Amino acid sequence: TLLVEIEGARVLVDPVWGKHAAPSPLLGVRRFYAPPLALGALPPVDAVVISHDHYDHLDMKTIEFFVESETRFIVPLGVKNHLTGWEIAAERITEMDWWETTIFSEITFIATPAQHFSGRDGIHPNETLWASWIVQSAQHNIFFSGDSGYDEHFQTIGDQYGPFDVVFLDSGQYNEMWREVHMFPREAMQAARDLRARHHL
Repeated sequence: TLLVEIEGARVLVDPVWGKHAAPSPLLGVRRFYAPPLALGALPPVDAVVISHDHYDHLDMKTIEFFVESETRFIVPLGVKNHLTGWEIAAERITEMDWWETTIFSEITFIATPAQHFSGRDGIHPNETLWASWIVQSAQHNIFFSGDSGYDEHFQTIGDQYGPFDVVFLDSGQYNEMWREVHMFPREAMQAARDLRARHHL
């Protein structure tokens, strides 16, 4: 979960305040520590960006907090159905394919490729899209990888849209079995170079 303030606009990326990143607490996928800030203590959020629909990136209880707000949602293809099912108004949701661009509150959002997968029930895999994201203003250029394995898409994104002031890269669930969908630390460093990052987190 990231809260980024860019040119006065607040953008919340993959917000997860829930206690369990799974369809049931019985699966044992729980937080190790509480969020540093309560949801109700957040400043007004202009836009929420979602990378994909896995439970550790798209949390129903967190999304429902924004039902009565004016916050906009910017999501990959297919994810809108989850949000409208949780009573987020359809007109507040922008759904995007890779390489599409939308502008909101003078901030440009570009959906870019990631090497990952999607699904929430183990029965309907890959029915929604996954994405990385570029968030740009007149002064700043930020990249968020979402979950992604390492591949040539980082070089392509860097060549087309870099350099980036800061990049946020996936490197927390590395395991040889998951190499196609998550990065090892060395791969994340190479991705930062491919993206022409000035800073990386």
